[in-house]
Amino acid sequence: MESRKEEAMKGNMKFYLLIIFAVIVTGAIQVYAAETVTVKGELIDTYCYATMGAKGPSHRACATACVKKGIPAGLLEDGTNKVYVLLPNKDGSSLPPEVMEKMAEKVTITGKVYSQGGSQFLTIEAIK
Repeated sequence: MESRKEEAMKGNMKFYLLIIFAVIVTGAIQVYAAETVTVKGELIDTYCYATMGAKGPSHRACATACVKKGIPAGLLEDGTNKVYVLLPNKDGSSLPPEVMEKMAEKVTITGKVYSQGGSQFLTIEAIK
């Protein structure tokens, strides 16, 4: 009698493990299957924007200084006010110099969007 229960439990366990594996694999595919998009908006420093709503040409010098000190640069999307944290196109590299040159200006960025933990990230493949 116990061997049937054990077999049933093992079968259930395999089934649940298969489901968990499928969920993990599906999540990994979604992360790596990011599509290339084009987003228009203003380059911001995320600290001053998040804490004070600071943006625009009058905030340019401060935003540039903040990003130079290591505060993440962001893109404030036109129309939606969605903020994307900007990432380089590949690991181990820095953001393109145009980010600093165009801080607090309207730009168009082509790249890939990744979502993780409620945050939006945008890689920079091209910036105009």
